[in-house]
Amino acid sequence: MTSAKPRQTAASVACREDGAGCCSRRVLGVILAGGLSSRMRGPEKTLLALGGKPLIAHAVDRLRPQVDCVVINANGDAQRFAEFRLPVVADLTEDRAGPLAGVLAGMCWGRSNGFSHIVTVAGDTPFFPMNLVPLLWAQAAECAAPIALAASEAPGRGLVRHPTFGLWPVSLADDLERALAVGMRKVVNWTDGHGAATVAFDPGPPDPFFNVNRPEELAIAEQLLEARVQ
Repeated sequence: MTSAKPRQTAASVACREDGAGCCSRRVLGVILAGGLSSRMRGPEKTLLALGGKPLIAHAVDRLRPQVDCVVINANGDAQRFAEFRLPVVADLTEDRAGPLAGVLAGMCWGRSNGFSHIVTVAGDTPFFPMNLVPLLWAQAAECAAPIALAASEAPGRGLVRHPTFGLWPVSLADDLERALAVGMRKVVNWTDGHGAATVAFDPGPPDPFFNVNRPEELAIAEQLLEARVQ
């Protein structure tokens, strides 16, 4: 497992500019890659090729400039992610408790390594916003909310939250651990209990929160990527 060195980012510069002090608001990026990839019928989806590199590499490239350092949340053999030279943090629970388990793992790693907050993203979502972190920060501050979740408008559904994309203080790690221990699994049930803020992002096209779960969606992502390059 390699170590991650803090970097100067837009988030850390903003800490100094608002007088809060960078040391009190270091942000760890956590890429959630702990899913079973069951709908891919075998291969681990985050390692499938998209535009000539692994799907998860797109998440790394988009998240890295926005945070102080990045870790990958995944279970099993960490060596499969060795090419990224990033710490791999496994869930602390043994029952595959879903995204909240990955959030807890990131919180605990962040707390142990001097970070005040984490920002989570899904490893199967290659087009998420490049301004994700600053907008989550701004909304959390405006609403005086401990947590901020991303959202976007969806046809016929209104504003839809994307709970794997969020800003979380590591100070809530113990509370989340207790919630998981008594069976909490749905992300928004826990975040609503803490008055989470919601940040509405431009819905596109393309949809910035388009995620790859099936082979046909990987093909669509390839088309979207080609269109963005042209």
